[in-house]
Amino acid sequence: MRRVLHALVPVLAVALSAGCAKVVQQPGQAAQFAPQLSVERFLQAANDRDIDTMSHIFGTADGPISNTGSTIGCAFKKIGSWFGGTACVTRDQVQVRMDAIARLLHHEDYKITREERVAGRDHPSTRVFVDLTIGDERVTGIPFVVVRTSDGRWLVEQVGLQQLMAKEE
Repeated sequence: MRRVLHALVPVLAVALSAGCAKVVQQPGQAAQFAPQLSVERFLQAANDRDIDTMSHIFGTADGPISNTGSTIGCAFKKIGSWFGGTACVTRDQVQVRMDAIARLLHHEDYKITREERVAGRDHPSTRVFVDLTIGDERVTGIPFVVVRTSDGRWLVEQVGLQQLMAKEE
């Protein structure tokens, strides 16, 4: 019995100390992967033709494209568009845009190859490069520009669809 206790003491000590271990994470460590995660979620939603999810991940530093605005807010934006501003986008227009992007991005596999900061922007932005396998072909270096919103979320702002459209021709 005593031998068993002596054998169990080191095992129990290791088990107890492992439960008390603390992982120290530096500020911003998780944030460095956020642009890639947004691109991955967007690609998954595109493959699933989940237009709603895509519209919540696609947008600008002001927020996702799914925020089409209130009736009164859109009325003011429409008036502003007469003087060079932009008008509100309707939910139908958002769905058509996301559906078109989803059709082009439909893939069998993807690989994130690299990322780089985008210089000269008002909000932190990152360009994430993705290789897609579509059918038998591999389309390389598709750029996704991802921007951080004021509330800290990362949204896909631009997708380099030119390479995908060239493949279709």
